[in-house]
Amino acid sequence: MAFPRHRPRRLRSTPALRRLVAQTSLEPRHLVLPMFVADGIDEPKPITSMPGVVQHTRDSLRKAAADAVDAGVGGLMLFGVPRAEDKDAIGTAGVSEGGILNVALRDLAKDLGDATVLMADTCLDEFTDHGHCGVLDAAGRVDNDLTNARYVELAVAQADSGAHVVGPSGMMDGQVAAIRDGLDAAGHTDVVILAYAAKFASAFYGPFREAVASSLSGDRRTYQQDPANAREAVREIELDIAEGADIVMVKPAMAYLDVVAAAAEISPVPVAAYQISGEYSMISAAAANGWIDGRAAALESLTSIRRAGADIVLTYWAAEAAGWLA
Repeated sequence: MAFPRHRPRRLRSTPALRRLVAQTSLEPRHLVLPMFVADGIDEPKPITSMPGVVQHTRDSLRKAAADAVDAGVGGLMLFGVPRAEDKDAIGTAGVSEGGILNVALRDLAKDLGDATVLMADTCLDEFTDHGHCGVLDAAGRVDNDLTNARYVELAVAQADSGAHVVGPSGMMDGQVAAIRDGLDAAGHTDVVILAYAAKFASAFYGPFREAVASSLSGDRRTYQQDPANAREAVREIELDIAEGADIVMVKPAMAYLDVVAAAAEISPVPVAAYQISGEYSMISAAAANGWIDGRAAALESLTSIRRAGADIVLTYWAAEAAGWLA
């Protein structure tokens, strides 16, 4: 039997050959670690639905952040968890100089300086007593324009506290333009906007609700995107780029790799993707049951997101994966 002249398997025959011709790289610098810091706790609090992930105290956050940076991760994304009694209808704790997120940003800015990229989630959901991402009107609906005004205050407070990057994640129309104007007016012309440009109303957010002690009742389908709509996602991405987004992001990642690929195809700015809590937890749960190799599955999932076209991947495995890749 004659062998075919073209045999792709030749390039897979040894680890060195596979490494030489690999078309997609996964490196620690591509990874951003999301981290939760909570007010009113004395020791790190495990998040039961996200094995290995915790709500940090200010002190434990500082240590974990330094360890992640030492491991080579590209950046850190901070989420603040206020005390329940500090939540209100307009998310005052998110804007306050003494709010947990802004205090933690100042801690890490002091500790790490420019050794990493310090990012902040620019949204109201963690800080509101109703759990929505914006300010509600008299009918209980999220008011787009009032919410954008609040996002500007959040972004400026985060930039004042040392954030290199602000991440508006509420999917309000015009949020990027409003924040860019607000940051520039406050003298923060160098602060980057990472726009959650295509954020879908996903079932995979469940564990995150525990992580931030969400007060949400109901859903966010009136402002987050319908999982059925890819063309609409591309339109949202194009609008955010036109408004001045420095980076655009797709969230979640793994169930939306087609959208990640579409974003990479059209975007003149870097594309990020967020491997969210449910994606992390289902792999972790399967690994804990011995059904899959957790480390191999985690790295494969991250490589798939990079292969789809993401320049940056937010993942709860960032620090561990940096060690695995070393």
